[in-house]
Amino acid sequence: MTVETVAWTGLLPGKVRLVDQTRLPLACVYVETDDVAVLCDAIRRLVVRGAPAIGVAAAYGVVLAVQAHADAPGVDVVGRAKEACAFLASSRPTAVNLFWALERMARRAERELLARRSGAEIVSALHAEARAIHAEDAAACRRMGELGAAFLKDGATVLTHCNSGALATGGMGTALAPIYVAKERGLSVRVFADETRPLLQGARLTAWELANAGIDVTLITDGMAARVFGEGKIDAVFVGADRIARNGDVCNKIGTYGVAILAREHGVPFYVVAPVSTFDAKIAHGGAIPIEERAAEEVTQGFGARTAPPGVRVYNPAFDVTPARLVTAIVTEAGVITAPDEQKVVELLARAHPPSRS
Repeated sequence: MTVETVAWTGLLPGKVRLVDQTRLPLACVYVETDDVAVLCDAIRRLVVRGAPAIGVAAAYGVVLAVQAHADAPGVDVVGRAKEACAFLASSRPTAVNLFWALERMARRAERELLARRSGAEIVSALHAEARAIHAEDAAACRRMGELGAAFLKDGATVLTHCNSGALATGGMGTALAPIYVAKERGLSVRVFADETRPLLQGARLTAWELANAGIDVTLITDGMAARVFGEGKIDAVFVGADRIARNGDVCNKIGTYGVAILAREHGVPFYVVAPVSTFDAKIAHGGAIPIEERAAEEVTQGFGARTAPPGVRVYNPAFDVTPARLVTAIVTEAGVITAPDEQKVVELLARAHPPSRS
């Protein structure tokens, strides 16, 4: 992919540039802003989406909120940074990467304050932290791609749900990264992309992204997946995640749970590819994960055309939870968890974040 989903432009002060994913696949349009309120709205409206990309964008948003006050006398830069973190945290409730990135930015601000840094130095440090989050995500994507590609054979056909590629991250993607790495290694991999109702991320984004990358992709509606499994056309399922509980339950785009059930029924391995930042050790199981419910209009008149009678009641959860027992393996940049459970998740997190020796 040559499209950079999230980018910082300029030095300080600078701007955040986003691919407007609400305009794909008809037009590849960029939104550029130096206003944290505009960025927060972009996250809420899915201009930028995908758990890792949201985290990167939010980190840059904190910098937007404080950069104009770097040298202003009497301005509490750390206080403004914390206010920005709270504001950005209100944009979406489910993707834990958002909160992980904002907590990291707040901790960096506190460290700089304790070190008695000037306002300009604090802003510069926050900018460096946001860039580090972005760079680390790109490196994690590459590593997940390399580890996940080990599960793909030449000629394999993969089914994926929603979008978990470059458009969803600060790098080459999560669940699509193994497919890209396999292509780099000369393997032939075909993809069936679920349409992903009601916002059609599979149709608008995944199909567009894979086609542009030269991957053989076939689009199906969500309701066709059972037929495709039944015809024996799927060798593996690769999906991303927005939050993973301590016991290995996986929260991802609505419809993922159904795909996992189909995979189990047909003896097809079901792989989740997500960075360590997607795990939420504070959440014991998937039932405790907050699930965002979005506007009824996304179902009744998505993309401007009414498809349901006025006034009909709508239930529109944006995510569902796949129990750990249905997951063949979780691929992270820190390693692979096969048949995930709480002990294995805790052990991986301990390896990824060893206790300080200071």
